[in-house]
Amino acid sequence: MTVLDDIRGQTFAALKGPNFRRYISGQAVSLIGTWMQTVAQSWLVLELTGSATAIGVVLALQTVPMLLLGPYGGVVADRTDKRRLMIFLQSLMGVQALLLGLLVVTDTVALWHVYVLAVMLGLNQCFENPARQSFMLEMVGPKDLRNAVSLQSVLASCSRMIGPAVAGIVIAAGGLGVCFLLNAASFVAVIASLVTLDVSKLQPSPPAARAKGQLREGLAYVRNDADLAVPLLMMALVGCLAFEFQVVLPIVADHTFDAGAGAYGLLTAAMGAGSVVGGLVIATWGRTGTKPLVVTALAFAVAMGIAAAAPNLTVVIATMVVVGAVSTAFTSTTNSTLQLASAPTMRGRVMALWSVAFLGSTAVGGPIAGWVCEQWGGRAGLLLGAVACLVAAAGGVFALRPRVPTRAALPPATG
Repeated sequence: MTVLDDIRGQTFAALKGPNFRRYISGQAVSLIGTWMQTVAQSWLVLELTGSATAIGVVLALQTVPMLLLGPYGGVVADRTDKRRLMIFLQSLMGVQALLLGLLVVTDTVALWHVYVLAVMLGLNQCFENPARQSFMLEMVGPKDLRNAVSLQSVLASCSRMIGPAVAGIVIAAGGLGVCFLLNAASFVAVIASLVTLDVSKLQPSPPAARAKGQLREGLAYVRNDADLAVPLLMMALVGCLAFEFQVVLPIVADHTFDAGAGAYGLLTAAMGAGSVVGGLVIATWGRTGTKPLVVTALAFAVAMGIAAAAPNLTVVIATMVVVGAVSTAFTSTTNSTLQLASAPTMRGRVMALWSVAFLGSTAVGGPIAGWVCEQWGGRAGLLLGAVACLVAAAGGVFALRPRVPTRAALPPATG
């Protein structure tokens, strides 16, 4: 076996499993549709209102259920059959996309419709996301978990490249509404993949028995374990203020450089291209733990700072490739670190807190990023993310410092 074959085997190890191959194929179709809807929704709100704050409000409404109910979503995931729960919730998300598409196509959409449907989508996500994250281990086992998480990130990144590009074509040819309708249709693929998995090959975690205080138990479990608490806190800060690209990038494209929807698509696609590279690197050579998180958070801060200072659109697009790579490295490392460090009966609750930190934090960060962009422009929104990454890295370094025993803990002197 050559070195190249060995690297290829490491990079795509999780794909040796038929269930993971089937699952990720369905995800590939659905995620392209999701990114089409993401681009179309931000642009729809911008057309309806002309306001960056309104885009942030929609994202907040979509993520506030995760912020409020996400931890309970983890309790549900630990108690139930994760595959069946995902099938049900993916079906509801398809209905949400269909309703929004019909409203836009019939030219009856109003801003309050977008608000209501954003809340509906968020309610589904706060239960589906922890189930999906913790289901990954049941498909591939602990040996290939980091690889599977990284490949899932690569897939999401490829979708981030393809989805916005397709959305731009569809918007030009058929209008915004068609993007939502195509996303609704894409859910058929992921539901079919889940229904047809070989259940006998899964490695299900033992379901947690129903009992009082399970939510508090999960919070206490994380709080008392620094290997879980520190990555979660870092993810919460970065997720809140650095991952608000759906708010910041439309403003960078339209207001900062006066370049329109096409430029927004290019910025998003550039991030996706970089994310593919970052995900493949982590899949092959990635590590878990707080130290790798500090390194990737610092790299994320530098890349965001360069993007904020870029003199023209071409430089911003090039820099967003790097931003995409380091952002995916950060999220993949956090995800796999938490899954491998948590007990099987707690994994759903831990990953629910990861979802709150990554997605639910947008309920706070989205409006903040929108307000910052309205006050000082898109560059300020990027700079805000850079500062958040820098503070998160500093917090990780502080957590890694050697513990000096207190005087009371020192052994008594002898002799």
